[in-house]
Amino acid sequence: MQLSSRMRTLVQAHLVDTEPYDPMFSSTRINLSANENTYGLPDAARAAIDEALAEAVLNRYPDAMANPLRDELASWLGVDREQICVGNGGDEGIFNFLFAFGGAGRTLVTCPPDFSEYAQFAGLTQTAVKQVFRDPDTMLPDADALVAAVATADLAIFTSPNNPTGDLMPLDLIERLCDACPGLVMIDEAYMEFAEPGASALALLPRHDNLVVLRTFSKAFAEAGVRCGYVVAASDIIDVYAAVRQIYSVSCLTQAAALAALEHRADFEPVIARIKQERARLHEGISALVAGLPAPARTWPSSGNFILARLPQASRIRTRLRDEYSILVRDFSYAPGLDGCLRITVGTPGENDEVLAALAALIEEETR
Repeated sequence: MQLSSRMRTLVQAHLVDTEPYDPMFSSTRINLSANENTYGLPDAARAAIDEALAEAVLNRYPDAMANPLRDELASWLGVDREQICVGNGGDEGIFNFLFAFGGAGRTLVTCPPDFSEYAQFAGLTQTAVKQVFRDPDTMLPDADALVAAVATADLAIFTSPNNPTGDLMPLDLIERLCDACPGLVMIDEAYMEFAEPGASALALLPRHDNLVVLRTFSKAFAEAGVRCGYVVAASDIIDVYAAVRQIYSVSCLTQAAALAALEHRADFEPVIARIKQERARLHEGISALVAGLPAPARTWPSSGNFILARLPQASRIRTRLRDEYSILVRDFSYAPGLDGCLRITVGTPGENDEVLAALAALIEEETR
């Protein structure tokens, strides 16, 4: 995107070359590009959400701090209400983290390949970024290098499970990072419900008052369109979040839909279990397709609801999946450290069957 000459003179100087976030969406029959829960809402949860939305009071402002939702979250997570701030998607939680605690003269540490919005929001808030890249083969972080980097930084954001590589940040490493960082460490757990039990950094909160854990309703709870996320941290950190957030940023409809889903969280457990089963099958299937190909073709194990695969002619395969099969996956070949990589969201069994069949045909054609 190129701003007009008029806008380039009016906008703040550090925003002149800012690019909008591009999900690279195309309308297709099967969309496996955005790590959404492709199974949708369980019937009982959907009925409860519909009823809650129908009863929502629209002529009054919503609860400013979403307190009923905070109370239910606190009960579920075993923390106090004062340790939770609800926002308009997890994105608001990330932006306000950088808006409040970053800024000019302050530095954020990230561990790419990771979620591109970290760097984008850092740019919007004039926060410098120090990148500690993952191993290009294993896609795992360099623990000692990360600890050394955060020791001289103000902030850090790491994803667990990481998007797009799928690996978990070990809890002992998170503790080392919290001990080393003089500022705050955010662990983005957008995909944590798909991970192994006991992997969440929430258990570390009582021992580390500079730890911030980010969660969302967009993934496991199948409410990407609702736009609801939340952060869990020490109460004085939440006080800052409450002070800088936009007024009434979480609508009454969002609060109602998120609360109803949370109250019916048991209904999502079979869906999450099925996604994990399909994740294993999809990973096994893609791994078999690339097993006979020369390096660097490969896949990586994932604790999220997606698979990262490095394929020959990845960009061509992605385009042909879209144009010939009406299947959309995400091409990360342009991103540093992800040459030749596609990220494929775990779909329904039928969708996964179609992806595997299409990939088999295209890989054979592109590698002849």
